[in-house]
Amino acid sequence: MKIKCLIIDDEPLAASLIEAHVAKVPNLEVIATCINALEGFEILKTHSIDLIFLDIQMPLLTGIEFLKALSNPPKVIFTTAYREYAIESYELEVVDYLLKPISFDRFFKAINKFFKTIESIAPVHTITDSQNTTDFIYVNANKKHHKISFSDIVYAESIKDYIRIHLADKTIVTKEKISEFEHKLPANFLRTHRSYIVNADKITAYTVNDIEIGNIEIPIGISYKKQLLEKLKV
Repeated sequence: MKIKCLIIDDEPLAASLIEAHVAKVPNLEVIATCINALEGFEILKTHSIDLIFLDIQMPLLTGIEFLKALSNPPKVIFTTAYREYAIESYELEVVDYLLKPISFDRFFKAINKFFKTIESIAPVHTITDSQNTTDFIYVNANKKHHKISFSDIVYAESIKDYIRIHLADKTIVTKEKISEFEHKLPANFLRTHRSYIVNADKITAYTVNDIEIGNIEIPIGISYKKQLLEKLKV
């Protein structure tokens, strides 16, 4: 039995990441992807949906307002960049609350919570290596695809449409937007600034204004500060 999923998210990159995660789980399939709640209403009129991946901050109608308006809603997993809605979301009895960027490991835990709420379907346990997330990434630079282990990445720096990936022993420059690159990284990578992503395992110190990795100082952007500092304290 396939679990029919609906994605409602006004951020195309975030929706694409969820679609990619869903594709790795054999019992799930995406029926539709909507950019706002009103489109979601129309899908629910014509399709039987088992699980909604629902963003909260959206134009026209928030995810919370949308969910409250449904008389008999499917199971819901909130996907959001904002931590402050967590308490209200659990009062709505959602399955889980995922903070963006969503790693596959965290996504998979949420899916197992969902399966546990369905008596007729056993939880998914082991994923084969071909389905699991890997510990490396390939990046295109100088007409070659370079294999880079996540553990070797110190930090990544955006330079317009390019990214400079700083490794322990060298630097690789690839043409890609930092927001797209961020979605390919595991949960231990933190966005500190519109132009920087750091490997949390490499951090040696931090202040309210910057991250230190040895002698390297990386700025913390104002819009990233609150969420980043909360993660670092944890």
